[in-house]
Amino acid sequence: MGLLPEIADGVGVDIPTAGHIVSAYALGVVVGAPTLAVLGARLPRKGLLVALMTLFAVAHVALMFMHTYGGVMALRFVCGLPHGAFFGIASLVAASLVAPQRRTQAVANVLLGLTVSNIVGVPVATMLGQRFGWQAAYVVTGVIGVLCVLAMLAWVPVQRASTDGSVLREFSALRRPQVWLALGIGTVGFGGMFSTYSYISPTMQTLGGWSAAAIPFILSLYGTGSTVGALLAGRVASRGVLRGIFVLLGAIAVALALFGPAAHSKPLGLVMTFVIGALPSMLVPMLQTRLMDVAHEGQSLAAALNHSTLNLANALGAWLGSLVLAAGLGYEWPSRIGVVLALLGMGVAAWSAALGRRQTATAH
Repeated sequence: MGLLPEIADGVGVDIPTAGHIVSAYALGVVVGAPTLAVLGARLPRKGLLVALMTLFAVAHVALMFMHTYGGVMALRFVCGLPHGAFFGIASLVAASLVAPQRRTQAVANVLLGLTVSNIVGVPVATMLGQRFGWQAAYVVTGVIGVLCVLAMLAWVPVQRASTDGSVLREFSALRRPQVWLALGIGTVGFGGMFSTYSYISPTMQTLGGWSAAAIPFILSLYGTGSTVGALLAGRVASRGVLRGIFVLLGAIAVALALFGPAAHSKPLGLVMTFVIGALPSMLVPMLQTRLMDVAHEGQSLAAALNHSTLNLANALGAWLGSLVLAAGLGYEWPSRIGVVLALLGMGVAAWSAALGRRQTATAH
């Protein structure tokens, strides 16, 4: 996102058109997460992780040779294909290596890279692209992918392939209402964060009077909050994963309600930026753990679908935020839309809890 002007100039399109390249990656995540997770259901998980990261690395390095808009669009779609499946399968592997009570924190540790990227990756990639050309940032990303492959080969334990894994077995997870409810919590509840974060740059400049030069530092503060949130996820989940999801959605609703008024004050705006970074980052590993708990036979598919869900939440939140801005309601309103989405997520979580109690009562 930080390199859109350079990419637009490099492939000969305007900036709004170059923005579709971001959407191409997200679409790759949505398509690739369930597809590759299901196709790899019978493969050893370590080998599958290595294959997915190899595809990620090769596709990024290949961007060095691509100079047309259509070609970059196609390769960015390919880059996104392994994303969701990788994080889904990696979460399953991490959870299998620790005691049951530490699963959520193990999953959070896997996802920590997504939060650290907002602190380090975004500004560094932007700097590299501005100084050495936009393709340099992608090549470095590909090299990091190669290092990741080598690290997995060296340190990730071998896990045997599932003898009963199959496409039909993975899709059996989709017959379970609790899986759909967990995905619904992510799509609706997490969309509230994206309705706010998608417009945080103009919001902070318009309401808080920050200069454009300060925005990278504000985004890094958001990333710092995300990292702290991920590190705390295991503690929150220790009192119950679904209960933790419900409480966090309530806290997110409160934080988003406060964000718009707080953004008029520079100090309070910074505090709330940190908070709205931290709370959703606690939620993601809990949703991942919840899906692993309710999917039963189809864990690979369900774990990967969590990342498709988050990309749908991204699209939903950003779209709803754009509607209120286009209606002229001002930059306090995207976060207010986020409050509604978080409350709807709480409703879905309550529905899931009620269904679980009913299923338990029926079983007894």
